[in-house]
Amino acid sequence: MIHSGSCLCGSVRFTATGPLRGVIYCHCSQCRKQSGHYYAATNVSDQDLSIHGSEKISWYMASQYARRGFCSTCGSVLFWKLNDSSEISVLAGAFDTPSDLRGEAHIFVPDKGDYYEITDGLPQYERSSPDLKVAGD
Repeated sequence: MIHSGSCLCGSVRFTATGPLRGVIYCHCSQCRKQSGHYYAATNVSDQDLSIHGSEKISWYMASQYARRGFCSTCGSVLFWKLNDSSEISVLAGAFDTPSDLRGEAHIFVPDKGDYYEITDGLPQYERSSPDLKVAGD
């Protein structure tokens, strides 16, 4: 299945041709501060992601473990990339609809904002899930 998406202004467009992981909701303080809420992202293999307009992606080294990619024109948050990983996280909201994506779990739940509750019944983890490698784990 082919999944396509873009930033808000369309300067960056992407196509994912491989399987996508379920959506992980990350409530860590970095994701909250960058997005204004929490990240909702899937993963795709680097080799299965084609990006047009990659020169418009600015990468911010948020930690010694990972970087965050956003459109330098409109500021849309698009990617999260763990150093030396062969996969990249793509923000679920950047995909065109219908995306067929479904929620899988919540991570870094103790860091969540105090203005909302998590009530969807998905698994919740203090840091990451057993199958998910994230920065510092």
